[in-house]
Amino acid sequence: MNPADAVGSPERIRMASNKKEIINIALAGGGSYCEEVLEKTSQDYKSSDVNARFVAVADPDLQSPGIMLAKRLGLVTVDDYHQLYDPAYDIHLIIVMTPKQEVLEDILSTKPHHIRVQAYHVFEVFWKAISIEEKKLRIRNKEIETILNGIQELIAVISPNREIVDVNEAFLRQMKCSREEVIGKKCYEVFQNLKELCDGEKIPCPLNEAVRNKNPFRQVMTRTGSNGQQRHFEVNIYPTWEKEGKVSKFIDISRDITKRLKEEEEMTRRLEQLVEERTKQLQETHAKLIHQDKIASLGKLSASVVHEINNPIAGILNLILLMKRIIGKGSVDPPEIDQFRQYLDLMETETKRTSRIVSNLLTFARQSKMEFRPVDINRLIEQTLILNTNLLKISNVKVCKDLAPNLPEIVGSSDQLQQVFMNLISNAAEAMEPKGGGVLGIESRLSRKEDKIILRFSDSGIGIPREDIPKLFEPFFTKKRRGKGVGLGLSVAYGIIQEHSGSINVKSSPAKGTSFQIELLLKKGAVHN
Repeated sequence: MNPADAVGSPERIRMASNKKEIINIALAGGGSYCEEVLEKTSQDYKSSDVNARFVAVADPDLQSPGIMLAKRLGLVTVDDYHQLYDPAYDIHLIIVMTPKQEVLEDILSTKPHHIRVQAYHVFEVFWKAISIEEKKLRIRNKEIETILNGIQELIAVISPNREIVDVNEAFLRQMKCSREEVIGKKCYEVFQNLKELCDGEKIPCPLNEAVRNKNPFRQVMTRTGSNGQQRHFEVNIYPTWEKEGKVSKFIDISRDITKRLKEEEEMTRRLEQLVEERTKQLQETHAKLIHQDKIASLGKLSASVVHEINNPIAGILNLILLMKRIIGKGSVDPPEIDQFRQYLDLMETETKRTSRIVSNLLTFARQSKMEFRPVDINRLIEQTLILNTNLLKISNVKVCKDLAPNLPEIVGSSDQLQQVFMNLISNAAEAMEPKGGGVLGIESRLSRKEDKIILRFSDSGIGIPREDIPKLFEPFFTKKRRGKGVGLGLSVAYGIIQEHSGSINVKSSPAKGTSFQIELLLKKGAVHN
């Protein structure tokens, strides 16, 4: 056999490395710690999201647990870590998996200059932190599983090839089957008792509709169980998408409405009977009611509007991905560790803030008082900009700040005001997106004469048509694409500023940009709840 074709050979490593820029990592030390790391990180390195991989393990004992697992994984195994310096292996980073200081010192003194080294104790810190987070995720996944099993709706996870990969307990109870009888079966076999795909005319497939519309799809369907009994379901299909635009899986959330439909049919029958009886009575008393032009309508049906408020969870996710990317590059310097602490503090603060926003929105809806505290406006603006760093970068927006120094604190709700700032910043970024970016100007100044702080958020975006400006602060008014917003952001912002006894005004010129000016009074009264 040609050595270049051997698993773990230098030639195989070079060929894989040439396909894309990745970091080749070797582990010095093949003990149980090495085995644990390899077990938890063995994954498909062909994925475009992975830019680092383990390619070799060195240990004097070729029967050590790490060496044995590395062989099974097809990695290079050597008994002397000095062999890892061979350019054929194209090693970029060596992680020392033994606490022996002499091993680290020897590698540092003998390695080629292009190979970086990760000390045992540094790697151990991050590995333990990752293990703690992994444990938390397992606990969280168990909690989510418990929650899903407690939901009465039928939940099924379906693969793109129509196989059912997971279901909740309510599904099994309703369908009167075991998990083994469902998992791996085709959805049309379970839902319609068919041997082939649903017919688009006779039995329309909601999965196809969700793919065609590229949006969640809702439909009332009749499903036939294995016993031939037909029941009616309200089916909601939520597709999840991969980066390439392909469907990753479908989430089928169904509710059995057979009983409800029967009750509605019975109610309709009773109403028809009552109408007939009433009509007969009206006919009998027609002479007395002839002067009436028409019968008053029996009632009005009010449409309920359900809205969602999107919180900046994307900011938290981006920080996590940034930290993982830095760790994946190899050694982490002390300044980067300090950065990690800052990122974690921001993530904790934003998570708590999100929870408070939801609580405060409920309070606002009930027209209750907000929680007021001293607020440093400039600091709140800086925090909001940090949370929107990734959004502004993606939108190619440059921020120009002109914040007056030593602004006095106001008394207000930092959460609510930050919600206003977040809305204005995100709206500005969206307004500049069609132009490929632009400049966001943020100004704060003190008006001693009027005893107020004046804030201005200006963008160089596409502007707002003159006829739309009077409607900007009306609930549910939006010109955004479907799925981008429901027209509540500026309405909520207006209410928040009013609660702070302030004002918010807008000036805009089409194709030139928009400016929002906020005025907040300097309240001298006591802090109140």
